[in-house]
Amino acid sequence: MRIVFVGAGREALATAGELLKQNHEVIIIERDKEKIDSFSDTIDCGFIHGDGSTPDILKEAGAEDTDFLFCITESDQINIIASLVGRSLGYTKVITKIDDSGLTHICRELGLENTIIPTLTISRYLTDLVEGRGIQELTSMVRGDARFYSFIIGEDEENEVADLSFPASVRVVCYYREGQFRVADETSALKKGDEVVIITHRDNIERVKKQWSPDRNKQPQKEADESGQKNNDIEGTENIR
Repeated sequence: MRIVFVGAGREALATAGELLKQNHEVIIIERDKEKIDSFSDTIDCGFIHGDGSTPDILKEAGAEDTDFLFCITESDQINIIASLVGRSLGYTKVITKIDDSGLTHICRELGLENTIIPTLTISRYLTDLVEGRGIQELTSMVRGDARFYSFIIGEDEENEVADLSFPASVRVVCYYREGQFRVADETSALKKGDEVVIITHRDNIERVKKQWSPDRNKQPQKEADESGQKNNDIEGTENIR
């Protein structure tokens, strides 16, 4: 596969090294020319000098030939912007790194579903380790065709879990309200802004994404304009009569 990294930080270089061992093609975009010069002799991958959050540079990297775009610079803001620009240019799989967990909700609303939060993962792991709790990676529990997905409840979607319109094999696992974890059951009353986490068969993911995408409640401007024009025409006819 072909993987493009925005940012030549430690995570990018370490991951790139492992991917190269598996014979994948790696391109790293970095704005600091000195970094490129220092790493180009130690890692056998392609480098592009420039700002990875700008359309011109991401176009140069080639969205049509890329399997993954990893936006993992040291800046959350740059990572979010690069992810949005990359998605608009046709990168199909975009992964966004953020260190501020408070931005998770924003990323969900922007449709950036594949976010990683290294600081939060490490802090949870170490806390569980100190307190003697059993630790098991999520990836070891979600096997086969099982998949997780999360979405935000909109203003007109407040309802009980049992009344949500889901395919038969979808189950609500939990939800977050103002950052607080809550276990969900059939009678849980969901409110605007709640982030709902579901588990389902992978065959349902695209259907669920379409139904609960971040822009699901936005009427296209063209349709809205046409609707308004039709209403105006009707009102005009009535006035003539």
